[in-house]
Amino acid sequence: MRIGILGAGRIGGTIAARLSAAGHAVQLANSRGPETIRDLAAAAGATAAHVRAAVTGADVVITSVPFPQLPSLREDLAFAPGDAVIIDTSNYFPFKDGVIAGVGAGEVESTWVADQLGRPIIKAWNNILAGSFATKASAVGMPGRIALAVAGDDATGKAIAMDLVEATGFDAVDSGGIADSWRQQPGTPAYCTELDAAELRRALASADRSRLAERRDLMVTRMLGLGGEVSNDDLLRLSREVYL
Repeated sequence: MRIGILGAGRIGGTIAARLSAAGHAVQLANSRGPETIRDLAAAAGATAAHVRAAVTGADVVITSVPFPQLPSLREDLAFAPGDAVIIDTSNYFPFKDGVIAGVGAGEVESTWVADQLGRPIIKAWNNILAGSFATKASAVGMPGRIALAVAGDDATGKAIAMDLVEATGFDAVDSGGIADSWRQQPGTPAYCTELDAAELRRALASADRSRLAERRDLMVTRMLGLGGEVSNDDLLRLSREVYL
């Protein structure tokens, strides 16, 4: 498949490497231009590109940029084919993103994202820590293989996204439609707690929407309370303590 990835951070870069290794033709883009990520793209087996070049003719476009930057992609995504599958990996944290109208008042994050992009989206790769995503992939059937939630309203697009999640080394669990994607947002038992497929299904079912903001903000408070550099292990431990 032809895949354009918008965002070359830790999640986007890892996705690029894994999907390139799986045989997909990947173009990697960022807001600063291809010359700034040529080495990163080459190391991942991808091609560095301008944003519009990456989406033009793509079968799949993956957005992996900071949450407040998503609205800026709307014009560029107009160059993607109408039937391209748009997959978003983002999460909203007011402490670093600021309070954003709509989503800041409790609107489902992925509903807001779809409105900003002007395209239906699939939600995937958002409920794992970047460090874990880079180091904890495993083969299909391995005991304890970490599962990731995938939400979306289009059955075909969701099936494609689930196949791609599997190709990056994690079990894919169908978490329902976009209206229910809050079940994998920060503040839920499914968020960054590294569960296997059966555990993740139970976590998604047990999520309490009324406690999302409370638990998310508690996690942030405890993280900031550690001071200094916070490790991936620290984040995983706190996520499990607060969310499970």
